[in-house]
Amino acid sequence: MIDESDEGKTVVDPSGETVGIVVDVDNTIAHVEPDPGLTDRIATELGWGDSDEETYHLESDAVDTITDDEIRLERHH
Repeated sequence: MIDESDEGKTVVDPSGETVGIVVDVDNTIAHVEPDPGLTDRIATELGWGDSDEETYHLESDAVDTITDDEIRLERHH
């Protein structure tokens, strides 16, 4: 489960590509600032369409594993 201790962690996709960094956690929702190199395809796969904010929401059910350094996303089927 995502919590405040995850702030500052790198968010990676299932293949290990960096997609962003956790800048804030509100309850169990991480606010992720996307990597400037994040492609539209990856953003679409994550359900991160256009946003009015600079960050995107990442809920715990999209997370595969959380380590000391990163949050790895689940593979979409």
